Amino acid sequence: MAADSEPESEVFEITDFTTASEWERFISKIEEVLNDWKLIGNSLGKPLEKGVFTSGTWEEKSDEISFADFKFSVTHHYLVQDSTDKEGKDEVLEDVIPQSMQDLLCMNNDFPPRAHCLVRWYGLREFVVIAPAANHDAVLSESKCNLLLSSVSIALGNTGCQVPLFVQIHHKWRRMYMGECQGHGVRTDFEMVHLRKVPNQYTHLSGLLDIFKSKIGCPLTPLPPVSIAIRLTYVLQDWQQYFWPQQPPDIDALVGGEVGGLEFGKLPFGACEDPISELHLATTWPHLTEGIIVDNDVYSDLDPIQAPHWSVRVRKADNPQCLLGDFVTEFFKICRRKESTDEILGRSTFEEEGREIADITHALSKLTEPAPVPIHKLSVSNMVHTAKKKIRKHRGVEESPLNNDVLNTILLFLFPDAASEKPLDGSSAVDNNNPLSESEEYNLYNQFKSAPSDSLTYKLALCLCMINFYHGGLKGVAHLWQEFVLEMRFRWENNFLIPGLASGPPDLRCCLLHQKLQMLNCCIERKKARDEGRKTNTSDMFPGDAGKAGDQLGPDNLKDTDKEKGEVGKSWDSWSDSEEEFFECLSDTEELKGNGQESGKKGGPKETASLKPEGRLHQHGKLTLLHNGEPLYIPVTQEPAPMTEDLLEEQSEVLAKLGTSAEGAHLRARMQSACLLSDMESFKAANPGCFLEDFVRWYSPRDYIEEEVIDEKGNMVLKGELSARMKIPSNMWVEAWETAKPIPARRQRRLFDDTREAEKVLHYLAVQKPADLARHLLPCVIHAAVLKVKEEENLENISSVKKIIKQIITHSSKVLHFPNPEDKKLEEIIHQITNVEAIIARARSLKAKFGTEKCEQEEEKEDLEKFVSCLLEQPEVLVVGAGRGHAGKIIHKLFVNAQRLTESSDEAAAMAPPEEELKRVSSPEERRQNSVSDFPPPAGRELILRTTVPHPAPYSRALPQRMYSVLTKEDFRLAGAFSSDTSFF
Repeated sequence: MAADSEPESEVFEITDFTTASEWERFISKIEEVLNDWKLIGNSLGKPLEKGVFTSGTWEEKSDEISFADFKFSVTHHYLVQDSTDKEGKDEVLEDVIPQSMQDLLCMNNDFPPRAHCLVRWYGLREFVVIAPAANHDAVLSESKCNLLLSSVSIALGNTGCQVPLFVQIHHKWRRMYMGECQGHGVRTDFEMVHLRKVPNQYTHLSGLLDIFKSKIGCPLTPLPPVSIAIRLTYVLQDWQQYFWPQQPPDIDALVGGEVGGLEFGKLPFGACEDPISELHLATTWPHLTEGIIVDNDVYSDLDPIQAPHWSVRVRKADNPQCLLGDFVTEFFKICRRKESTDEILGRSTFEEEGREIADITHALSKLTEPAPVPIHKLSVSNMVHTAKKKIRKHRGVEESPLNNDVLNTILLFLFPDAASEKPLDGSSAVDNNNPLSESEEYNLYNQFKSAPSDSLTYKLALCLCMINFYHGGLKGVAHLWQEFVLEMRFRWENNFLIPGLASGPPDLRCCLLHQKLQMLNCCIERKKARDEGRKTNTSDMFPGDAGKAGDQLGPDNLKDTDKEKGEVGKSWDSWSDSEEEFFECLSDTEELKGNGQESGKKGGPKETASLKPEGRLHQHGKLTLLHNGEPLYIPVTQEPAPMTEDLLEEQSEVLAKLGTSAEGAHLRARMQSACLLSDMESFKAANPGCFLEDFVRWYSPRDYIEEEVIDEKGNMVLKGELSARMKIPSNMWVEAWETAKPIPARRQRRLFDDTREAEKVLHYLAVQKPADLARHLLPCVIHAAVLKVKEEENLENISSVKKIIKQIITHSSKVLHFPNPEDKKLEEIIHQITNVEAIIARARSLKAKFGTEKCEQEEEKEDLEKFVSCLLEQPEVLVVGAGRGHAGKIIHKLFVNAQRLTESSDEAAAMAPPEEELKRVSSPEERRQNSVSDFPPPAGRELILRTTVPHPAPYSRALPQRMYSVLTKEDFRLAGAFSSDTSFF
């Protein structure tokens, strides 16, 4: 025994049972994947319902395995179905053939419009595919194919998996699959033939029946009947009898006066070419038996008009050219340009002969410097006029990117008040006659951070968009922007309000350019009011007159909620032109010295009480001053300076840089209290002899606390005192009150220097490059495009488009609400808008082709409209009534007209009215005579042959056999599933 045990131990040491061949490892990996996915055993599902392959949900799971160093991907495709109770089924249903074999005979889902190719060819609800992982890899040799099939067969046998397993062979574009399915004592082999050139004997039913019969090799006589399903597909490509309804915009009409300048405020819409390229008609005979129909190389009974089932699908043109999408895309391209306006137009727009005055923004500072030249030569208006002359001098009329007619039309559209001799005072009011609801419009411009749809900024964006597309491209944009900036300066100099802008401070919900224009309008309003006040010499007005002047202003100038609700705004009419200008008036100077400077030195209420009150607006109810009992008057005060978002950011940065130290906090408070100091000075001037308590009662009533107390005589009286925060030593309010002098608002230093701010805005506009301008206005253009799409969709009423528009609005609001959005995200928004435009264009194209508007009967019209909407949203639509229904007759007529044009036999027939055509092809006799030429040869022929026969022996089990055939112009494919009995053979 010892001797025998020694060699056994040696053998045990030499043999390593873990080292398997690469082939065995590959098979083991397949089995492992099948076990992980729980594809073991027999699981029968419910019978397949009609159309479930298209309407149901398909899912897939993937894994990766390798054969040596060659990687394969394993994918499990399956139709999601309701789970059924499977307990005990494996034992009871042991002799039942696998689910996939039963599905081979199911007729409810022949020719699904959208499914995996193996689903279409074999009618399977579940299968596994093993394919090379890399797209460029392929299994080409026959030996490798056989090795893979052997691996599949062994793995299925070892695991008991009854799901069909396919192997993809040859190049992937050929879609060649071989596979196998195993059950208890049965097996199905999935085989395929793919040819470029079709043998003549297989172009018809009789030749394919011969192949099928020879392949199943049934030993029985007579042969069981073969079930046949046939589908012929006809393609309509010729739409010559229907002109594409989209008319290109008439460029000449924009200037010629036929349409008028308002055309510049509208965006174009629609596809420039027919977005529907082809119509595919599938005529189906779902259930025929051999002998009922004849189809051979001599004669065929397959008349499409007689087919019981018609279904239609449309092929959409790839990326049709759409006007709105092109408009927005071309405008977006400007954002990537680097050139400045000067570089585009050839020479500096504001170039002067002297280099020392090259920058127009320094014009005002030059006025105060000693200069040997006359003052009028350095005026801003003279600079602008000289710049215009130099522009015209260096760029002739014929060289101008925009001709005068186009330019004048646009400027008149942007500035309608220029048409009248005197600009309207109320031109800044915004017109709210908008077809969309005000709340919806508000939400859009607020979400997109663009501008209201009737504002100047919005109109300017649309005009620049059209100029860029039709009138000169980038040079035209630069030219119009240059003219726009000059118009802004002209309006500032001449006190003309800018139309199309809401009054009041800049709206921070809008784009920065819109805020800048609103800021300029604020400056013009202040300057205009000041100039008018100087003319009427309001410095000598009585206090009552000042109150009236204040009452004329609107409610936009009301104070904060801390002030009383009845308070009215502030008068600007009596202001001086600048902080030093009042020194020109001798009486005012003396008065200032008497009132302000002396009271500042003495600072006591007794002295100030003797001063003459100034700058009163009106009496504040029944309130009186606490110390002398005089009525308390609300003063005329300065408005706080309006600010755009970039100025607010600058201010916040400056304040943040002061730090958190006590000194920094004190300095920050001083900077923020400029408006408070101004109001205190106005209050002191209007109420001589007042105290801080009086000011607080008007300015911040919550900081003056009144309590009921009993006096010495025992009476209940009200006693008031300042709040705790006002009593803090050296607080900002006390400091400001002690510093404040009784100076009325019209003599104070201006909180808002409109001249300086206006020049800053004009300089900002002048230095904008076309790319910067496009960035500013792109939200307005996208806003306009979305409104245009919504307007067009309302005419068509397409439910799917409504959902997409909501998605676009949500996406755009996220992207545009933040500064400097990414180009990629902007491109996505523009692409979504173009897609919606294409969908609406397709709907209009189909409506024109099917003549939905020409239907006289309401019921037929509704059916046609429903049919057209289904064509847009579904991959394939069943034609009710097939060739005899209303839609079927129209489709038939389309094919007839296309055939007549192709054959050139009767060109007049193509131009016949639809009613006459329907009559011509409606009689059965004529239809039979003309049916040959009514339709072109089928572009695709699909056949499915099925039967159940015992194989391979007469005593074997009767098992399903199936063969699918598809024949197109350059492709011929046979996909067969042939079952055999592995127990009784």
